[in-house]
Amino acid sequence: MAEEAAAAGSGENVAPQTTRYAVDPKLDACLDLSIRRVFYSSLAGAMSGLLFFRSRTTRWASVAFGAGIGVGSAYTECSQILYGSLKDK
Repeated sequence: MAEEAAAAGSGENVAPQTTRYAVDPKLDACLDLSIRRVFYSSLAGAMSGLLFFRSRTTRWASVAFGAGIGVGSAYTECSQILYGSLKDK
């Protein structure tokens, strides 16, 4: 602290501290979206599996199906965020 005050008092420019892991905002939004979609769709698959199926295998299949829907949805949205519109150019 004393060094920073001395440097600031002497007229030198002090560089602002940046975070060590700076990530592009688009990539950060994509990662956040992907984690949320996969988690919530897997949770929805688990709840529907518990509600509708009795077998352990079909319950896990419904969780996997929900996770697949989440991955596909996140992939589509992330490609739109990162690369622009999905329309053919």
